[in-house]
Amino acid sequence: MTLIHVDGLHLEPRDVWKVAVEGASVALAPEARERMARSHRLLHQLMDEGRPIYGVNTGFGALAQKIIPPKKEKELQKNLIRSHAAGVGKPLSREEVRALLLLRAQALARGYSGVRPELAEFLLAMLNAGVHPVVPSRGSLGASGDLAPLAHLALVVMGEGEAEWRGKRLPGGEALRQAGLTPMDLGPKEGLALINGTQAMTALGVLSLIRARHLVRLADLLLALDLEALGGNREPFLPEVQAVRGHRGQAESAAEVLSFLEGSRLLGWAGRVQDAYSLRCGALVHGATRQALHHVEAILTAEMRAATDNPLVFPETGRVISAGNFHGQPLALALDYLAMAVAELGNISERRLFRLLDPQLSGLPPFLTRREEGLHSGLMILQYTAASLVAENKVLCTPASVDSIPSSANQEDHVSMGMTAALKGAQVVENTARILALELVAAVQALEFHDPELWSPAARAVREELRERIPPVEEDRSLGAEVEALAGDILALRFPRLLLGQ
Repeated sequence: MTLIHVDGLHLEPRDVWKVAVEGASVALAPEARERMARSHRLLHQLMDEGRPIYGVNTGFGALAQKIIPPKKEKELQKNLIRSHAAGVGKPLSREEVRALLLLRAQALARGYSGVRPELAEFLLAMLNAGVHPVVPSRGSLGASGDLAPLAHLALVVMGEGEAEWRGKRLPGGEALRQAGLTPMDLGPKEGLALINGTQAMTALGVLSLIRARHLVRLADLLLALDLEALGGNREPFLPEVQAVRGHRGQAESAAEVLSFLEGSRLLGWAGRVQDAYSLRCGALVHGATRQALHHVEAILTAEMRAATDNPLVFPETGRVISAGNFHGQPLALALDYLAMAVAELGNISERRLFRLLDPQLSGLPPFLTRREEGLHSGLMILQYTAASLVAENKVLCTPASVDSIPSSANQEDHVSMGMTAALKGAQVVENTARILALELVAAVQALEFHDPELWSPAARAVREELRERIPPVEEDRSLGAEVEALAGDILALRFPRLLLGQ
């Protein structure tokens, strides 16, 4: 069993996937425990001196000038969590919640929150025990962090709220009890430390990033399959063409396409001097997405290793500083970019799918029908479905990051809407996986009108694996459920095997 050590400094996107999706175990690194203990000691030293510290012995937001007496400091933290747990809507998925738990523990492990090490260890214990808070997806402005989603997580830490455990939705305290855990009695600042941060938008963003990286490689593979099926040309993908343009992503995608085409004897059968842009320029479009994802990965990786709390406790200088590291603007912009970049994979995919199905463009039977054209419609409606998903993606690509609605009596007068960007991005990734699944079904059916001996080894391998899931369409049948299951396997990184482990 894989064990991920959470030290606040070195987490990678792949580590988040291992914990959130693959169920890897987690543990707090000893050095992180010591850093947390130092900042905790400093915070209590300053409290004993009677210094006003935001969110510890003062109110929150516009109520920051209200001083809280020492005997009510614990009550302050509990009230904060209860009042801020006002999220609504469909809950986040189990995988998203697991990523959220991990990332919140990781942020605390940086050692600038002033909380007990036991708090981070408790979040990790919940992960190892499979206690997953029910976290509504709507309610975050992405400014003082993801307050509402994180508050629903923190409710369960206190033994309140709701959680999923072993497939059952239970009261939070009961889920903890059944998992052998005892709710925590939150101390000074610990409620605030649990909810001040960008971990909900980061969690969704990291999972979307990993899926998007898989989708861009799948798109390269599909482009290669289409080139074979349609008798396209390989020259636009040669290294010297990419070198004189100079874009890293373009070169990466072109190299992938060439590797998938290796061994094919179908290229050029259509006799065209130039292919349509959806084929000829495919590496440029896919490559632009690749480059966007490189940028998004840099932003997300930095955020996974960031201290996003407020106030921050610095044992090195003995200072507690109120600042704004919880503001989600870097993520909001990056996640809007991710949505647009991934949507373009779907946009060009739908154009290739259309080309496969139109006999005047493909040189193949109409809609790739195998029996009695007219009596059977073949794959006609796959393009309709793809077009509807492309249209939805265009709406979802309206940026969230340029919006701001002031809150908290205008104390929080600029917000990022980063969680909205994350939710939109995740939906675009899902939609695009479906579009690529639709193209894959058509590409393989189109290839099957050619002698398999002429196919590339990559095409033969993908066809074999696809046919384990979706038989050829000989006579009209409903394909919706089969395509949806295929898209699910793509999003889970279970398909195709050709792209896994590379």
